[in-house]
Amino acid sequence: MKKSLKKLPLIIVLLLAAAIYYYVTIPAFNIHSTGTWMFLICGWAVIVFLFSFRKIRFTKNGKLEYEKEKGFTFAKLGFGILGLLVLVLLVGSLLSSPIINAKKYQQLLTVENREFAEDIKPVDYNQIPLLDKASAELLGNRKMGTMVEYVSQFEVSSIYSQINYQGKPVRVTPLVYASPIKWLTNQADGIPAYIMIDMATQETECVKLAQPIRYSMSEYFGRNIYRHLRFNYPTYIFDQLSFEIDDEGTPYWICPVKQFNVGLFGGQTIGKVVLCNAVTGETQSMDVDQVPEWVDRVYPADLLVELYDYHGILKNGYFNSILGQRDCLRTTDGFNYIAMDDDVWVYTGVTSVSGDESNVGFVLMNQRTMETRYYTCAGAEEYSAMSSAEGQVQNLGYRAAFPLLLNISGEPTYFLALKDSAGLVKKYAMVNIQRYQIVAIGDTAAECEKAYRSLMAENQITKTDADAIQERTGVIRKITPGVIDGNTYYYLMLENSEDIFEISLSDFVGIVRYEPGDRISMGCLEGTDTWEVVELK
Repeated sequence: MKKSLKKLPLIIVLLLAAAIYYYVTIPAFNIHSTGTWMFLICGWAVIVFLFSFRKIRFTKNGKLEYEKEKGFTFAKLGFGILGLLVLVLLVGSLLSSPIINAKKYQQLLTVENREFAEDIKPVDYNQIPLLDKASAELLGNRKMGTMVEYVSQFEVSSIYSQINYQGKPVRVTPLVYASPIKWLTNQADGIPAYIMIDMATQETECVKLAQPIRYSMSEYFGRNIYRHLRFNYPTYIFDQLSFEIDDEGTPYWICPVKQFNVGLFGGQTIGKVVLCNAVTGETQSMDVDQVPEWVDRVYPADLLVELYDYHGILKNGYFNSILGQRDCLRTTDGFNYIAMDDDVWVYTGVTSVSGDESNVGFVLMNQRTMETRYYTCAGAEEYSAMSSAEGQVQNLGYRAAFPLLLNISGEPTYFLALKDSAGLVKKYAMVNIQRYQIVAIGDTAAECEKAYRSLMAENQITKTDADAIQERTGVIRKITPGVIDGNTYYYLMLENSEDIFEISLSDFVGIVRYEPGDRISMGCLEGTDTWEVVELK
């Protein structure tokens, strides 16, 4: 009894240390969490060491002096349990690995083969994110610099989640406290706003909130979003959190919960999602198939890419992926996002594991549902296309951003932003995937598309789809010439119509004979701003 009382202060110190460790590191109490096992192993090792000796002290000479317990001591039992914990961790890791579970890993993702022209609709520049994350960060920081009431106290977070908001591709990111001191002086009032950037128009807005954000990554103690989630869901293992807004502009944290499908630690997917209101801290847990449609990012892009790599590399077993590599495919180095069907899809190319510079196809992966579509399309991989585009403006020193995938006249096409040394977008490029030496450059996306269509016609890559041509007949209300990039075009409008029709003089010289009041019949293709005349009757 006396021995137990003597060790009571030590027990209290250990419990206090464990509580502090838990509060700081907030591991999940879950057998699938390696953090849980490391917490148990390290904590138990300390307990065994401290309670295995009667005395532990340093002598005057600086030597460690200790006296062991006699007989069947706590040490023997303690070290046995410690070894068992380590064994469980090691064996569990082995039994969860792709080495002996290749088939299970390969089947984690279901991939559907689809037709490019059927799924990828013709280009709509109101739906295309013309900026990448790096450019969005520049715009966000520039906007923050104009907010005099905030700039000295807050900074812009580097999150910049890409979402669809009211039919537009945007990036959103919250403000964060500029420093611990600024947190101390502002935390009572919370974070007053978030930044929203329209990725199509580059319009940047600082959205001021009626009620401030009180739960975020830049908070400390109980209002820190990670600690808030852990205390509400002690057994959940969370993946990457994202910042989103609902259809009314209310800020939320989207918190995917990991699900392990192979052994203790392997085959990760997402099983649940926690929605946390960033203003009130209110949380709601739900299965992935119950997530509301306004949520865009349940599955992190890195996870989707990893799952597709398992699907492509492990088709014929683990050792084939290392040795023979027969029929092994992997994603290319990099990905981008496409807005489609009111969801955000991750786009990346698919190539062979041999490391050549060509793609055999590409995949689209839905970040809300994990739906994955594969499209066969042999051609240049993304970095080859980027180099080809940079070669067209090498005198200017512009660098290409990672491309998007577009449908231009039924042709799979890379669309790239070209940026100067300051990271600002200066021009746009379109590169044909199958013949990447065909590159068009333009100051705007529309100009770039026009030049690209001309190049495709010159190289006889594609012919105009007869079903897409619409016949328009009417009396000319207004007609005027214009010169773009040294080429002359005529622009006309018909009576009782606000549409503008564009006619290339080099293709239809006879247009010079027409005047206002003349009747005209044309075959046209609908564009973003104008109708392109492809037949003059």
